[in-house]
Amino acid sequence: MIIDLTGIRDGTGPARLLDMVEGRSKQAFKTWLTERPQAWRDAVEVVAMDGFTGFKTAATEELPDAVTVMDPFHVVRLAGDALDACRRRVQQAIHGHRDRKDDPLYRARRTLHTGADLLTVEQCQRLNALFDGDDHVQVEATWGVYQRMITAYREPDRARGRELMTTLIESVSSAVPAVLTEVVTLGRTLRKRADDVLAYFDRPGTSNGPTEAINGRLEHLRGSVLGFRNLTNYIARSLLESGGFRPRLHPGLG
Repeated sequence: MIIDLTGIRDGTGPARLLDMVEGRSKQAFKTWLTERPQAWRDAVEVVAMDGFTGFKTAATEELPDAVTVMDPFHVVRLAGDALDACRRRVQQAIHGHRDRKDDPLYRARRTLHTGADLLTVEQCQRLNALFDGDDHVQVEATWGVYQRMITAYREPDRARGRELMTTLIESVSSAVPAVLTEVVTLGRTLRKRADDVLAYFDRPGTSNGPTEAINGRLEHLRGSVLGFRNLTNYIARSLLESGGFRPRLHPGLG
C-alpha cells in the first residue's frame, strides 16, 4: 500500500490510499515510483516506512531529495523483539525448556514491555524480584536498552529526544559484550538505519500509523465482501473505500 500523509502533515484531513502494488519488494515499489511523473516525484518531501531495506533503497534511488523516516513503531518493535528473543534464550538456558506459564520470565513478558514511567507498584516489585541476582542479568541489560528507546521517543523536547536516541545508537553499536547477542544484532541494524531513525525527531508526526489504520479498514472491507478473487477489483474497491474520494449524488438524483 502507498499512502499519502499530506493531509495529516498539513492538518487538512486524514491520510488517504494512493495505490496498491502486488508484492513486497524493492522492485515493486521502485517500478511504481518510476511510473509517476517527474514533477510528482520532485514534490515528495518525506517517505515514512518500516524497517524493510528494499523500500529504503527504492526511495533513495527514485526520490533522492526526499527524506526517509523509519516509523517509531517499527523501531521500538525491533528493540521489543530483541528483548523477547533474549528472554526466551535465557529461559531455555536456565530451565532447559521453552516458556511455561509459571516461569518468572514468561509471567513478566508483558511487564517487560511496559514503559518504566507507566509501571505500577506491583509491576515494579515484580521486575525487582526478577532482576535480583545474576540469573537474568542479560534480560535486564536488554530491557534497559528497550526502556532507553521508549524514553527517547516520549521526550517532549525533540532536540533532547534526538540526543538521547543518538547516544543509544552509539552505545549499542560498539563495545557491547558478545554474550548480549540480541543487542549486538539490534545495534547493527540501528547503526545502518541511524539517519532514518533520527530523522523522525526533525519531522515529528511522521509515522506509518495511518497506514495501519487504512489497512484495518481494508481488512473490514475484505470481510464484508467475503474476499476478492480479482486483484484489479480489489484495488478499485480499496481506493473507493480509502482513497479520499468524496461521494456525490448524480445531478439527476438531486
